[in-house]
Amino acid sequence: MIAAVLATIGLGLSACGSDGEGPAVQDSPAAAPVPSGSSSPSAAAGGGDDSAVPVEGDVTAPGTKLKVGGRAVLPFEYTSKKKGTIAVTVTAIEKGATADMAAFGAKAKGMTPYFIKMKVENVGGTDLSYTSLKLDGVLDGGAGTGVVLIGEIPGKCDRESAPKDFTTKGASYETCSLSATNGTPVTAAKFDEGDEYRDGPVIWTN
Repeated sequence: MIAAVLATIGLGLSACGSDGEGPAVQDSPAAAPVPSGSSSPSAAAGGGDDSAVPVEGDVTAPGTKLKVGGRAVLPFEYTSKKKGTIAVTVTAIEKGATADMAAFGAKAKGMTPYFIKMKVENVGGTDLSYTSLKLDGVLDGGAGTGVVLIGEIPGKCDRESAPKDFTTKGASYETCSLSATNGTPVTAAKFDEGDEYRDGPVIWTN
């Protein structure tokens, strides 16, 4: 079981877990409304920079908006040695119960969790074993949740890392990202890793 982490800015919070470490959440600055963008894919530009993420074929353009069930092909960098191209299909954005947050302690009281479930595929065929991907929740209206959760709710939102054989084209696994809110519902999920996608995330909506 992965211990979740729950913390707020300037104030730590822990809850006992099976490994002695507690759950962490961090308040983050409110995100700006989701920018609108093209829904057409964009070919990756070539270059001589060895540090660039290797990209296999066309990738989904920054700012693309998809429905749950849609597949996005994305450049992915986990460490300087773990880079490649993945495809992400968000399969569900499910609302949990406030009781599911009990393990996070008093600071999580009243929060409603949301489970962002996805399938991740290795498109480029590079070694991405043991990497992990997290998507963030987006509130109805386009703002971020203001809360960062790292962890899982076993049996409801299991955060899985890529298996050791996630090294070839077509390899895949399923995982879940945990999001939470104090009020406005989470209706979308976003990928915003890397400079281009930070300014124009790929969004999946229910």
